[in-house]
Amino acid sequence: MARWGLCVEESAALGERLQEFYQGYAGYIRTTTRDTSQYGFHYLSGMLRMDTKRNMANISRKTNQPEQNIHHFMSISPWSGRDLIEALQADIGDSGTFADSILIIDESADEKSGQQTAGAGRQNNGRLGKVDLCQVGVFASLATPQAHCWVDGELFIPEFWFASDQAARRKQVGIPETRTFQTKLDLALTLIRRCRDQTLPFTAVDMDSLYGRSFALRQTLQKEEIEYYADIPASTHVHLHNPVIYYRTKKNGQPFKKPIIIGESVAVRELVEHIDLESVHLTVRPSERGHIHDRFSRLPVWTEKEGQLIQEWLLIRHAAGKVTYVLSNAAADTPLAVMATRKTPRYFIERDNQDSKSEFGWDEFQATKYIAWEHQLAFTIMAAWFVTQSRLHWAEQHPQDPELLKEYEVEALPQLSVGNVRELLRAAMPLPQLSPQEANLLVIKHLKNRVRSRKSRLRKASRARM
Repeated sequence: MARWGLCVEESAALGERLQEFYQGYAGYIRTTTRDTSQYGFHYLSGMLRMDTKRNMANISRKTNQPEQNIHHFMSISPWSGRDLIEALQADIGDSGTFADSILIIDESADEKSGQQTAGAGRQNNGRLGKVDLCQVGVFASLATPQAHCWVDGELFIPEFWFASDQAARRKQVGIPETRTFQTKLDLALTLIRRCRDQTLPFTAVDMDSLYGRSFALRQTLQKEEIEYYADIPASTHVHLHNPVIYYRTKKNGQPFKKPIIIGESVAVRELVEHIDLESVHLTVRPSERGHIHDRFSRLPVWTEKEGQLIQEWLLIRHAAGKVTYVLSNAAADTPLAVMATRKTPRYFIERDNQDSKSEFGWDEFQATKYIAWEHQLAFTIMAAWFVTQSRLHWAEQHPQDPELLKEYEVEALPQLSVGNVRELLRAAMPLPQLSPQEANLLVIKHLKNRVRSRKSRLRKASRARM
């Protein structure tokens, strides 16, 4: 076991490690009148140990806590999810784990069965590739070659929720009165600024094309001196030389609103083999299938929108037969290899989004309130940070035997996954098993709930016919 970086004594103490970790944040999970932080520990341990159906009812049952108390703790209790997230961010930033990291922005959608949930509506579900009834969040991750972790997020609330006739609905789910409609681009900028103001140690921001094709967002980041790497569609037009922009004047001397652009533009897909490209081959990262080697090229370009200009780098990546295009405001003296290294971590937020669902039950969470979404986000970040700390601790204290590389004839050894840490935690903190009597009582409870649901549906149908 030691050869693979595992230690039985460390694994057996993982439950105690979780308790100690949680106590560092328990003070943020209290209200002025009640200390409900004990429910937080049980909720966190349930998220980390359970494999499926990680909703409030099942977590309360598996951790031997009253269901009503857990529900109140997550959906009603006014402890601040934002304060807890900021405390986690402070520790993440101070840990040294994410020095010179990349901040990555991405959205993630979860299917919903009804529109009673805060922010739910028919909107694009990128995971399914179609418009569907779902709830969408915009999230931020920090990533380095050694670690990656969710650090923030915001619920996207579709514009129709803010119509005047939806006021009662907003109040019912607890959307703050101060909240106004914000696009996903607005939320992305909010997250970036918030992470910067929290002094999280990122050197640049990576974004996919949903955000990268926004000239306004890139221009704002440029003005605020935040380095970015923004994916763009292959059809995006750029100028190879600084174009001339002028406005014709009307007979009354007033300028036309639409400017005249003098200078040819070209779609970035046509620049793949441009003669002036600077190129480099780079080992992106090790993987269990071997090292990933890609070719990166760059060219200075200008982009224009409504008479406004930005000078940027066009960064082109050739990876496994696929070509991607990126715009960046990196300084003119930034080496191409450095730019390529800062662009490549965007993969990790996709991993974080998946882990939040498959490992922490994000997509199994069932609640209608806005505050419950924020509470769940705080606990998901906490769970991810605990696992990240545990993985890094094992890697430092119990390094893997390098002779395994020769023995297995591979270029890189797999590191402990999120699932591996959770498996070890389940062994250290076994989930309780139902007795036959408890199982019968649980089934009776489910049968009663089904009867009540059927009775309620029949009553509504009867009223509708009257």
